[in-house]
Amino acid sequence: MRPARDSSTNRNTEGQALNAGRATPITVVVVDDHPVFRQGITEILSSQNDIKVVAEAANGEEACKLYSELRPDVLMLDLRLPKKDGLQVLLELRAQYTPRPRVIIITSYNCEEDIRQAASAGAKGFLVKVADPEQIREAIRRVAEGGSFFPPEIGLKLAESMSSPALSKRETQVLQQLACGKSNKEIGGALYISEGTVKFHVKSVLRKLNAIGRAEAIAIAARRGLLRVH
Repeated sequence: MRPARDSSTNRNTEGQALNAGRATPITVVVVDDHPVFRQGITEILSSQNDIKVVAEAANGEEACKLYSELRPDVLMLDLRLPKKDGLQVLLELRAQYTPRPRVIIITSYNCEEDIRQAASAGAKGFLVKVADPEQIREAIRRVAEGGSFFPPEIGLKLAESMSSPALSKRETQVLQQLACGKSNKEIGGALYISEGTVKFHVKSVLRKLNAIGRAEAIAIAARRGLLRVH
C-alpha cells in the first residue's frame, strides 16, 4: 500500500466544464497488482487539475482498507487481484457503505460474463486497459458526477449477455467438467449426481448457449467468459 505520487506539472484544464460545480478535485484510488500499470494510470489522471489520485493498492484487501480510510469519489478497480478479486471487493464495499461506492472496472478482459457480473454487482463503468487517456478521464468525471460509463463495444456485450439466459451454478459446474473432456458418467461421479441428471443439465446448457453440441458449447462459453480454458 502506498500513497500516490503528486504530479503537479503540465496540468491542463481539460474536463473542468464538466466538473465546474465541484469545489475540490475528484479523488481516486487506483487498484491493480501491476505497479507499472498503476503508475501509468496515476500519471494519466494526475495531469488534470480536477482529478487527484490519493492512493494506490496492489490487492483486494488493500483496496477495501483504503476505501474505508479515504472514501474516494471513484475507485478504479482491476478484476484479477490477489487476496480478494475485484468482484469480491465491489460486492463487499457496496454492502457496507452508503452512499454506494462509485466503481470503475478497468481490466485486460472484456468478455461478456465479466462485464455482466461487474454491472450486476454495481460497477458504474467498465474499461479495458488499452483505453486511451481521454476515455479514462471522461469515465472518471462522468462516474464522479453520478453517471455511468460503458463504451459502445462494452455496452453491446453487456446487452448481449443480459439478453441470454443465465446458467445456474450447477450448469456452470457441469460445463466446466465438459471442458475437461469428461463423460456424463465421470461428471456425475465428480459432482455426486446421477448420470440422468447430468444429461438433463447438459441439454439445458446447450439450449441456453444455443449450441448444437458439446464442443460448440465449450467454445461459446470460453468466448463469453463463462469458463477459463487453459
